[in-house]
Amino acid sequence: MSMADPVRIGLLGRGTVGAAFEQLIARRGEAVEAATGRRPEICGVLTRADGEFAEIVESSELVVELIGGTEPAREFVLEALRRGRPVVTANKQLLAQHGEELFEAARQAGVQLRFEAAVAGVIPIVRVIQESFGVTEIDKVFGIVNGTTNFILSEMAASGAPYGEALARAQELGYAEADPSDDVNGADAAAKMAILARLAFHTPVTLGDVPYEGIEKISPDDIAYAKELGLSLKLLGVAERREGGISVRVFPCFLYGGHPLAPVEGPFNAVMVEAPEITEVTMSGPGAGGMETASAVLGDVVSVLSGDAPVHEARQRLPLVSDVASSFYLHLAVADRPGVLAQIAQVLGDKEVSVKSVVQRGAGDDARLVMVVHECLESRFAEALKAIDALDVLRAPARAIRVIEEEFV
Repeated sequence: MSMADPVRIGLLGRGTVGAAFEQLIARRGEAVEAATGRRPEICGVLTRADGEFAEIVESSELVVELIGGTEPAREFVLEALRRGRPVVTANKQLLAQHGEELFEAARQAGVQLRFEAAVAGVIPIVRVIQESFGVTEIDKVFGIVNGTTNFILSEMAASGAPYGEALARAQELGYAEADPSDDVNGADAAAKMAILARLAFHTPVTLGDVPYEGIEKISPDDIAYAKELGLSLKLLGVAERREGGISVRVFPCFLYGGHPLAPVEGPFNAVMVEAPEITEVTMSGPGAGGMETASAVLGDVVSVLSGDAPVHEARQRLPLVSDVASSFYLHLAVADRPGVLAQIAQVLGDKEVSVKSVVQRGAGDDARLVMVVHECLESRFAEALKAIDALDVLRAPARAIRVIEEEFV
């Protein structure tokens, strides 16, 4: 086969990203040929209404999966790999839930499985961790990996809008889906962190291993008080080594101004990698959008055409650590009477939780205490929160949000 022969691509799915990928193939085909010696050509497209998977995989040399969801995507990707076709996918849920099975199928068949577009939009974090830092002992990977929630939180901070209004604005601008559940409840970010943790620590991690919280309960009050305390609010994904194991989780948290992720606004993503040899590296860029995701998919196609790369393999099985230390912001709607602060401080002291700062606001039915507590085990803080909620001086359940104290200054 001469180098001039086109590479035949079977495209599974023609939604927003699939349609953008088709456009990009047409626009950038010449550049791909210049880089790899082969011009990409779509030989068949599978949609809900059209195309036969068996025919498409038979006529293709490479399969691009942009269907989304886990079934039938899993079945199609496994079959393509078993038939010796390299696969490029943007499907984070598929990898987060069935990665072990897919990687094993790719290794058995001796073909590549590429998935840069599954995590953090156009930021090449998968390639950096797998290749640039492939033999680096990574301590921590963390960041803003969901552009929808970052836009909503940025909008709430800029305008004072409540969560519902900020979400509606995100939908109006195309940053949030009609059903935004997986974005706003943290499930989307959790799937991405499962993938990054697996790559960084060479250990099996699935979506079920990642506890996650979303942003649905965030109030404009929380953001206003945070500004007063010099904090900004982000939905953060964290995967880190802890006590001989790893901790992987997603949660809303406050950052101080000196943190590199604090200024990341709007629908942008940013990911940080920490390791002794490299200190820390931060990458940021658009986290969503059809053309942006399609660009990452095309980058993977170029990588497949440029040569072989090892398929990811878990080298060890690290224990998951669930109880980690964190600082917290604490919002309390309290009765306006003497001794309330002392009562709450007593409960915190009994649970060995120390207070870093306190702001008192309002009076009467609007009396509130806002605190930031020093780092402590999350289990200990949960006990303190339960004891505070049992006090008769509270007018509503306490609200707590984690605080990251690192500032990198």
